[in-house]
Order: sequence, then C-alpha cells, then structure tokens
Amino acid sequence: QHDGAGCQEVDLPRLNLSKPYKIPAGERVLRLLSSVPAEGESPAPGAPSAKLPDGSADFYLLVTPDPENKVVAVRLQVIDASADRFRPGQMLWYNLTAHDVGGIVGKERLAVKARSRAILPAPATAAGEYPVNLSYRIAGKEALYPLCETKWSHVPTARTVLFIVNEPGVRTPRVMGFPDHPEQAEKNR
Repeated sequence: QHDGAGCQEVDLPRLNLSKPYKIPAGERVLRLLSSVPAEGESPAPGAPSAKLPDGSADFYLLVTPDPENKVVAVRLQVIDASADRFRPGQMLWYNLTAHDVGGIVGKERLAVKARSRAILPAPATAAGEYPVNLSYRIAGKEALYPLCETKWSHVPTARTVLFIVNEPGVRTPRVMGFPDHPEQAEKNR
C-alpha cells in the first residue's frame, strides 16, 4: 500500500479481516501496488486507489477483483468504521450482489438493497444465540427465495462485518461474516 509519501507492506488475508494498520499523516489517498517503486519513483498512475475521508481514523479497506485494472487487478473501497458510526454489537451489511436481501436477524428487520450497505443495530441484547431468517429477491423479479434459516451467536463487544456475495456459477448469494473486536485491536497496537 502506498500513501503518497511511502510504502507500507500489508498482509491481505483471503476471506478475513487483516490486522489493523496505522496510516501516517499526510496525503489521504491509498494505492495498492504489487511491488515497491524505486526510490523517488511515483506509483503507476493506474494503480488501484482509494481516498480516505477527512477525519476518518478507523476504516475497512475492501479489496475486490477488478480484471479491468491492468496495474493490479483489484478495486479498493473505503468503508468508514469510525467508533461513532459503527459501534460494538452492531452489524455492517455490505451487499455486493444485484439481489435485494432481507429478513429477520435476531430482534431486528434487515433490508439491504442490491449493491448497497446498511448498519443494523445489535440483533440481541445479551451474548448468546439469536434466530436468522433471510431471503433474497432476484433483480427484476417479485418472488422471494430463501437464503438461510439458522441461529448465529451474538458477541456484544464485537462489531460484525457481513458481505453478501455471488460465487461463479451459483445463483444463490452467499453471506460471509467477520467479527471485529476493536478493543482487542487497540491493545495489540
């Protein structure tokens, strides 16, 4: 990752959250590079980039495939995860599909439009299991199709980031969730 002044190597685990990284002060545009540029050399102009919002101290950087980018075949998206916007117990739903997804998540109703995101309040008031019953609507159709009916575990101290994605050759979307424990990350810095 290049922040305009220098490079910082970051570990991007597949299908998981990385460890937290500190971003130095200065330019607020991040660029993802496949190799470190030579001393004094600027990063390739077409390198994937993302501008950080002013005042944003905590964020997720979503890296998704982008075969159109010839420098590094990925796209970067910044998701604001500031403590005042995304609090422990809450769920951040990020729908990367063309399908609307909705249903019941614990004590909350969920409705996430295609290619959008939503923050859901804590699905339960205490630690423990809660029911989840989700459906999806294929773009342009009225019928609802079942997505999942199960129980999930609530951890009141964790924020949960959930992605709704499509897998090649599969019509039904997939939901992947990742707990984020900000208090543990702060201790490890």
